[in-house]
Amino acid sequence: MRILIVSQMWPGPADPDLGSFVATIAGELDGLGHTVDRAVIDHRGGSRLKYARLCLDAVAAARRHRPDVVFAHMLFPAGLAGAAASIAGRAPLVVMAHGADVANLGRVPGVGLLTRLVLRRAAGLIVNSAWLGRQLDGFVPGSAGRAHVIDCGVDLDLFRPLDAAPARTELDWDGDGPAFLCVGSLVARKNVVALADAFAQLGAGRLAFVGDGPLRDELTGRPGVRLVGRVPHADVPRWIAACDVLCQPSLREPFGQAALEALAMARSVVATTEGGPAEFITPDAGLLVAPDDPDALRNVLVAAASLPSPNPAARAVAERHGARLQAARMAEVLATAVDGGS
Repeated sequence: MRILIVSQMWPGPADPDLGSFVATIAGELDGLGHTVDRAVIDHRGGSRLKYARLCLDAVAAARRHRPDVVFAHMLFPAGLAGAAASIAGRAPLVVMAHGADVANLGRVPGVGLLTRLVLRRAAGLIVNSAWLGRQLDGFVPGSAGRAHVIDCGVDLDLFRPLDAAPARTELDWDGDGPAFLCVGSLVARKNVVALADAFAQLGAGRLAFVGDGPLRDELTGRPGVRLVGRVPHADVPRWIAACDVLCQPSLREPFGQAALEALAMARSVVATTEGGPAEFITPDAGLLVAPDDPDALRNVLVAAASLPSPNPAARAVAERHGARLQAARMAEVLATAVDGGS
């Protein structure tokens, strides 16, 4: 198949971690023998005109390459650009929901109507978790029934088991007790302050936050807590290698990419019950916690620290979500759309 990927998430020179999972899927589709073209946004910020440019680029690419199928990542605005490209190229459209696009349905005026138009055009729909499918169905009734649940998986070569000691020495993160890590933006949804409060009650170990955001000041100066800031996606494996437990107790988490990456590196995880992590984390690979229960969060940190580090069961879970396997599943959905199914 010739596949045109349309995405507002794509790594660029100045922002190599933006949409790295979408780029990984594109690479795997190429490795499966498909021809992959793209119309993408490869930077954050800037004028909203970049979304109009994405639409123009997608239409131009469809006319130039005549793809068999258009594959849009994010329902809006990439989905709308993908719909325009599918009309221009006379090709079926498959769209994938990732999380933020579904959240926007309830808070950005007009997005709901445009998303319904995109889904009406789409011959196929993919969501990265069943939880996200149910959220989408609340805004667009009937959508969950036609959705294929396929996540973007994890690069099992980039995120592979590594010894903790060299990584801790390199990062100057040695110490006594368990090493906890949180990867993600320092925002309320990620529940980072509650995590730091729960860690403080342990009285041992260390906690690092890889990421940045408006709650940084509330985490600064806490004993045993290190604020790393944002790092390129390619540097995240070093930090995961250095930890014993990756923590993602978000108030809601549509999928849980960081948790899956930690599992691939044979690290146990603590993740939220509110979202997609419950769909792939097994009891021997990690623990789930209600994010609004401080006592439960403290207790689950203690329990997770008692799991093996490294944890072979965690790697086994991740191998069922390898990017190559997930790309092959997506290719089946794309092929069905090309053949006229849904």
